[in-house]
Amino acid sequence: MAMSSSSSSCITTALTRLVHLTPSSTPSNPKPFLSTQRPFFTFFTLKSSSSSSSSLTSSSVKSSITMSYNKQLAAAKKAASLAARLCQNVQKGLLQSDVQSKSDKSPVTVADYGSQVLVSFVLQKELPDQAFSLVAEEDSGDLRKEESQETLHRITKLVNDTIANDGSYKVSPLSEGDVLTIIDSGMSEGGPNGQHWVLDPIDGTKGVVTGAGNKILVFGAIVFNNVHVNVRRGKMVKGSSGLNEFLRGDQYAIALGLLDEGKVVLGVLACPNLPLESIASGNQNALDRAATGCLFSAQLSCGTYMESLDGAAPVKVHVSNTENPEEASFFESYEAAHSSHSLSGSIAKVKLGVKAPPVRIDSQAKYGALSRGDGAIYLRFPNKGYREKIWDHAAGYIVVAEAGGVASDAGGKPLDFSKGRYLDLDTGIIVTNQKLMPALLKAVQDSLKEEVLPSL
Repeated sequence: MAMSSSSSSCITTALTRLVHLTPSSTPSNPKPFLSTQRPFFTFFTLKSSSSSSSSLTSSSVKSSITMSYNKQLAAAKKAASLAARLCQNVQKGLLQSDVQSKSDKSPVTVADYGSQVLVSFVLQKELPDQAFSLVAEEDSGDLRKEESQETLHRITKLVNDTIANDGSYKVSPLSEGDVLTIIDSGMSEGGPNGQHWVLDPIDGTKGVVTGAGNKILVFGAIVFNNVHVNVRRGKMVKGSSGLNEFLRGDQYAIALGLLDEGKVVLGVLACPNLPLESIASGNQNALDRAATGCLFSAQLSCGTYMESLDGAAPVKVHVSNTENPEEASFFESYEAAHSSHSLSGSIAKVKLGVKAPPVRIDSQAKYGALSRGDGAIYLRFPNKGYREKIWDHAAGYIVVAEAGGVASDAGGKPLDFSKGRYLDLDTGIIVTNQKLMPALLKAVQDSLKEEVLPSL
C-alpha cells in the first residue's frame, strides 16, 4: 500500500524519538505556557547518540510513541471533506428561514445537522471495529418536534444525496429515524478515559454587523481596517444596512478532533471558503485571484499539513516565526459579543506595541490561518462566566500546536480537554508562537488587572 509523505515522516519521527529519547530531570519551575502539548514527552529530552539501544524507563511513553493514528486521521479527513461538500451545497441555496434558534441563541441550520450526520456516518463506516464515542454540538431534540418535520426531511435528503454522489458507500438510503439516531450518537460526555471524537459540525455560522442603525447577517466574514472582505466572491463592502445585504461568502469550518485519554491526538479543519493563499495582507487583488477551500490536518508528533479540499497534495505548514511583538499581527473573533475587542486591542496596541490592525474572522478557520503563519497571535476573551466548549477549540488547538504554536488560558495553563464537554479555563484563550508567548502572557495578565470583562 502506498504511503503518503506525511505518514512516512510521522513514522520516521516517532521511531527517531523512540531510539534517542532519554530521561531528564523535571524542571524545578516549569512554565506550562511553553508546552505545545506533547503530553507523552514531558519529562524526556532529545539526546544525540551513536547507539540505537537507548532504553526508556516509561512503558507508557514507549506505547504512546509507537501509537499511530493514521487510520483515524484518514477517516477524519474523509468525514470533514464530505461534510464540507454538503455545507457548500447548502450554503448556495440557504434561506434565512432555515435558521433555527437554540437555547444558547446561536444559529442552527440544515448544514449543522447534515454535517454532523455525515461525520458520524463516515467515522463509523471507516472505523467499524473501533468503539465510537462522539462529543458533538447538536442533538435531535428540536428536530423531533412536529413543526420541524420539513427540516428533518430536507436534512435526510441532503445527507442521502451527498452519500450517493460521493459513491464511496454502497448503502440503502438513510431514513429520517436513522438521521435522528445518528445525530444523537454525538451526546457523549467525553472525559479522561478512552477515545472520544469531538465535533463542531459547522463552526462560524453567524456574524452581526451594525450599519446605518440596522443589522445584517454576515457569515464569518474577514475584516481588515473596518472593511469587510468577502473572500469567497472577492468583493469588499462597507457595513451597510438591511437584510438584503446578506453576504453568502462566509467563513466557517467543520472542526473534528480526537481525544485519547483526555489528550488531543489529531485534528482536522475543513474551511471551504478560506483562501489557499495567505489572508495576512488583506490585499483584495490577491484575494480576488486566490482559490478557496482548505483542509488542515494534524496528528500528535507528526506536524500540521494543509491541502486543497479539491484533493491536492498536502504541504507542511508552520506558525509565524515573528519574534518582535510590534511586527506581529493578531486575530480575534469577528463579533465583539464573542470576545472583548477592547481588551484585545489594549493588549496588542498598548502593551505589546502591535502596529497592524486586527484581523477579525470567526470560526476555527483562524486556527488554520494561524498555523500557516497568516498571523502571529490569537486572542479570545468572552464575557465573564462563559464556559468554553471543547468542540470550539479541540481541532484548532492541535492544528496550531503541531505547527509549532502554543496555546494556554490567561493564567498560562495548557488547555485541558479531559474535563468533559467544557474547558476549565482561567479567563480566555491566547495562542501564539513560542518566542512571543512570554511577552504576550505578561501583557494579558497586566491588562486583566486593569480591565474587568463584563458578565453574562
